[in-house]
Amino acid sequence: MANNSHQPMTTPTPRSKPPHLTSPQRGEAPNRLGAVAVEFACVAPLLLAVIVGMLELSRLYSVQNVLEAAAREGARFAGLDRSGLMLQNQTANQKLITDVKNYVASNNIDPSAVTVSVVKASNPAENFDLDDPENALELFQVRVEVPYSKVCYASIRKPDDYDLAAVLTFRNGRAPINP
Repeated sequence: MANNSHQPMTTPTPRSKPPHLTSPQRGEAPNRLGAVAVEFACVAPLLLAVIVGMLELSRLYSVQNVLEAAAREGARFAGLDRSGLMLQNQTANQKLITDVKNYVASNNIDPSAVTVSVVKASNPAENFDLDDPENALELFQVRVEVPYSKVCYASIRKPDDYDLAAVLTFRNGRAPINP
């Protein structure tokens, strides 16, 4: 004898909706999709301002580092035996200034905006002649300056502008170059 037991037919139950689409039940948190968008709209300008500020600060530190390295390279040139390193009728001061400006130009800083000076360490208002034999073994300073408005990403009003500067004190002594 065959077993013809039939199970009663059941009606399919409708699928339940995903939890984020259902209306809140008693004691449940309400839907937060709109609140997240509003919170982001409030926080986004602050986040953007912090990011732009960090970019500007990193540019500032980068330029300051380039100015310091340029001053160091200029002072290093002054400490070398300069024979054969300069063009005809070029002074050591002119060569130093040209080399420093070339260095800053190679680091994406406009050399026409850069001021380079070689001054006495004891009196920065007085120029120092590297070629003068009276200045042998005397201390001098290489000063490299650029207005902040010429290197920053944002526009700066004239009253708020200031100079970024690097100053290096060095002795006017010449070390021979050995081939």
